[in-house]
Amino acid sequence: MNDQKQQLKSLFEAGIAAVSGHQSVINAYHELQSFKPDLIVAVGKAASGMCQGALDCFGDTKAIVATKYGHNEQGLIAKLNVTAIESGHPIPDENSLKAGKMLIDAITKMPTDSSLLLLISGGASAIAESLPDDVSLAEFRQLTEKMVSEGLNIGQINTKRKAISKIKDGKLLSHFKGKRVITLAISDVEGDDISIIGSGIGDISKCNSEATYKLIATNEIARMAVKHQALKQGFDVRQNVETLFKDVFELSTEIGDFLNKAEKGIYIWGGEPTIILPKNPGSGGRNQSLALALAQEIVGTDHITILIAGTDGSDGPTNAAGGIIDGQTFKHGQEAKRALKAANAGSYLREYDDIFITGPTGTNVMDLVIALVE
Repeated sequence: MNDQKQQLKSLFEAGIAAVSGHQSVINAYHELQSFKPDLIVAVGKAASGMCQGALDCFGDTKAIVATKYGHNEQGLIAKLNVTAIESGHPIPDENSLKAGKMLIDAITKMPTDSSLLLLISGGASAIAESLPDDVSLAEFRQLTEKMVSEGLNIGQINTKRKAISKIKDGKLLSHFKGKRVITLAISDVEGDDISIIGSGIGDISKCNSEATYKLIATNEIARMAVKHQALKQGFDVRQNVETLFKDVFELSTEIGDFLNKAEKGIYIWGGEPTIILPKNPGSGGRNQSLALALAQEIVGTDHITILIAGTDGSDGPTNAAGGIIDGQTFKHGQEAKRALKAANAGSYLREYDDIFITGPTGTNVMDLVIALVE
C-alpha cells in the first residue's frame, strides 16, 4: 500500500474510532449514572462492542447480544451473564427468527419494577425478526433480496419491513411492562431517525413505560473526526458533506468530475449509496462497485487517491469494506468494465490489490468516501 493509501486508511480509522460502539456507550454513561438496568439488550452489527461498553459501565448485568455472523467479540460471549446469538445479514435466516423470539421472551418476562437498556445499531432489521403466521421466512427472504437488488434505499426497505414485522416499528417495546427503558442508538440511516434505524426496533413510541432514547454515534461524528485528523496531519479539508444517497453510477460520475477539477486537499463524503443488481451478481457490494466506477472516472491520473468503505467493515455479502483506488486501478479497462456490469467489482479489486478489508469495526454509521487530491 503506497503512502497516499496509507494516509487515507489512517483518516478512515480516525473516523471509526470516534463512533465505535464500545466507546460511544461509555461516552453516554455520564447521562445514565442514575440508571441501573436489570437487562441489557444489544441488537445490530455494533451490538457486541456496544454491550461491552455497557458492561464496563454497569458491571455484571444480564445481557443479550444479537449480531451478524463473525461480529461477536470472544471475550464478551465467554461471560456467564451474556447470552449471544449470531444471524444473517443483509438477508435474515432461521437464527434471525430465533433472535427475535429471544428478545420478545426476555423483555416480556421482565418484572414491573425493572429497567431495560436497549442498544441498537444498523443491521438489526435482518439480525432479529419475528414474522406473522401468514408470512414465511422464505417469502420474507425473497422480498428482502428483491428490495436490495432493485436498489431501494434503507428507508424504503425498512418501511416495508416495519409493516410486516412483529418487533419492528416500536412493537418490541410494546412487550415491556417494566418501569423504565432507555434506548441508545448508532445511526446508519439518512436523517438519523430512530423510527428507521433497525426498522424502528428501538423506537419508544409504543412503549407504555417511562422511555427515552439518545443517538450516540452518527455519520456526521465520523466525518468530523476524519476532518480533524486530516487537519492535524497538515491537509487542507476542502469539503465535508453527507450526500451519498444516489445510485453508485450516478455518484461516480458526479464525484469523479468534481475531483478531476478539484484543488489540492482532502474531500469527505458520507451516506449510503444504492445499486441495482443484475440477476446473478458477482462478488462485491455497493462500495466496491462505487470504488471501481470511480476508478473509471479518474483513470490515468496520478494525483487522486480515493477510499470508499462501509464503516461497519462489510460491504454486501463479502468480507471487504470497500475499495481504495487511484488512477491505475482501471488500467485493465475491458476487464474492469465487465466486472462493473456483472456487479463483480470485488473480484477485480481483489485481483489488483485495490480491495479494502478491515474486518468488523464495532460500529455502523453508513459509508465514507475520502479523497486525497495532490
